[in-house]
Amino acid sequence: MILNKLSKKQKHRILEIIPGALVWSTLIGLVLLAVFKTIWAIYFVIIFDVYWLTKILYMIIHMMFSWLKYRKHEKINWLEKLKQEKQEEWGSIYHLLVLPTFQEPYEVLRETFSNLIKINYPLEKLIVVLAGEERDEENFKNYAWKIKQEFGDKFLKLLITVHPKDIPGDLPGKGSNAHFAGKKAKEFIDEQNISYDQVIVSNFDVDTCPHREYFSYLTYIFLNHPNRLRASYQPIATYNNNIWDSPALIRVVHNSTTFWLFSDLARPERLFTFSSHSMSFKALVELGFWQRDIVTEDSRICLQGMVHYNGDYEVVPMFIPVSMNTAYQGNFWESMKNQYKQIRRWAYGVENFPYMMWNMWGNKKIKPFKKARYIWNQLEGTYSWATAPLVIFIMGWLPLYVANDGVKSTVLAQNAPIALRYLMNFAMIGLAFSAFLSVMTLPSRPKGKGSHRYLTMVLQWLLFPYCMIIFGSIPAIDAQTRLMLGKYLGFNVTKKSGTKS
Repeated sequence: MILNKLSKKQKHRILEIIPGALVWSTLIGLVLLAVFKTIWAIYFVIIFDVYWLTKILYMIIHMMFSWLKYRKHEKINWLEKLKQEKQEEWGSIYHLLVLPTFQEPYEVLRETFSNLIKINYPLEKLIVVLAGEERDEENFKNYAWKIKQEFGDKFLKLLITVHPKDIPGDLPGKGSNAHFAGKKAKEFIDEQNISYDQVIVSNFDVDTCPHREYFSYLTYIFLNHPNRLRASYQPIATYNNNIWDSPALIRVVHNSTTFWLFSDLARPERLFTFSSHSMSFKALVELGFWQRDIVTEDSRICLQGMVHYNGDYEVVPMFIPVSMNTAYQGNFWESMKNQYKQIRRWAYGVENFPYMMWNMWGNKKIKPFKKARYIWNQLEGTYSWATAPLVIFIMGWLPLYVANDGVKSTVLAQNAPIALRYLMNFAMIGLAFSAFLSVMTLPSRPKGKGSHRYLTMVLQWLLFPYCMIIFGSIPAIDAQTRLMLGKYLGFNVTKKSGTKS
């Protein structure tokens, strides 16, 4: 076998090439098919659109399920439920919150801490780590000093850490910073003789403002879970901090991200950790903390658990939100560039595919169906991310455009535009539902924003096809092509404005 003669590095490179090769083979193949086998291409596009219409309707059902649970759970006083149902256990639970930061404005940091002290959970049970970078040490220490002066006595402990630059094996970014901060927090927890299995750790983006019931709700779910130490806990990621100030294109992108997560929360077998998430500190220590040499440490951590515990690990949905900033930073065009880079970084989660194939496929202790499902969800998700919008909105019309007169005269070619138009009209159900949800999940309208802005929040969904190509397919293809060519992506920090709606 040729594969047996290859080195480990060469085999790993093949795995890195596969996702991008599938994407480019599809796009190039469809163009060639449209030119040389036009009838086949028309059939393919119609079948593909029917498949995606079915998938959209399926997603809407799950989005509705998650949204209804979210509306119910966010209104519950979870601290009272803890006191009533877990009165002997909940008091022993501590929360460790890691907040990695790099060059974020002071206003963003202060807003996060101002929100944090309003949570409905005893602050004396909260350990907070504000984790800066040596690469921005002067600014960070100035900001951290201000934060410590105002908020340092509000929690059990506010730790300030500075992640050294140029540590061998570190990729500069959130993962390596969180890794360093987690180890520093471990030193404090050891000093306090706190048991690791009584600590829940949350790794948040520094602009993350959790719902006031977040930590009470998380504690309740944790204490009621039969395998609590071998699970990650994933909340609903919203981007409401500055949503009223953000341009329509950026609002659509971030709302779409939230709705995708809504859909997956209803199907925990598909769920990966994303952005801000929580887990047992005992598990984090056993896993060796977040991986420090990759871009997407947030999604990788649950896979580390899957590998380390031979499949005995899961991601538990939390139907309660955390709110972050959109990519808007005050300047329209800079924000567009910022948004593109953020989506490209998220799409670089395709680096999980070679990791999963390398570490899970040959592991006979992981149930075959479970590892196959996770690998398929990863590969199909990144593949569809890159190809589906182009196939639906552009490739769907290419065969008819390049068809010769003989093909154009066929019944299929003459009826294809009608069929595609009907399919697109049905797909509008998804857009209408997204418009409804986007308005229903908005924070209160700030002063100075007219009521007419609600109308723009609905009409913005007309931009959806353009968003899915510009901020969907293109950055996803960019990310997968970089991995395919070995031009690995470094961590690009999404710049955040201090504006809050």
